[in-house]
Amino acid sequence: MTETTQQVSILPEHECWNLMSGAELGRLVTSVDGEPQIFPVNFAVQRRSILFRTAEGTKLISAAINDRVLFEVDEHGPHGGWSVIVKGSARVLRTDEDLEAAEEAQLHSWTPSTKQHFVRIRPLSVTGRRFAFDA
Repeated sequence: MTETTQQVSILPEHECWNLMSGAELGRLVTSVDGEPQIFPVNFAVQRRSILFRTAEGTKLISAAINDRVLFEVDEHGPHGGWSVIVKGSARVLRTDEDLEAAEEAQLHSWTPSTKQHFVRIRPLSVTGRRFAFDA
């Protein structure tokens, strides 16, 4: 069996934002009752922040209670992939001005449930890596 090598390169922040702008599915990582939780969410990049919609429930409560969250986006194919991690501060949008701005993102739920709450993650740090797979 031959050994394969994996090449890893660090992505500059602007490339991380470009990659995330072309993706639709990410994972929100937060804490619920002191336990780590991860939630898949569809999202949009808007003004160098992450925006997602949610309904009442654990995701909304954890985003409101936990100021600090992680958000991960990645993609891969047969020859390589990339992964971006955003460490940030989440807040539920409440003002008319914030909600109007969020509506401009045209972010719609993938499921038939009503997701009336917007949450914005403001980044504290953005890091990414690109992976090249050997044949």
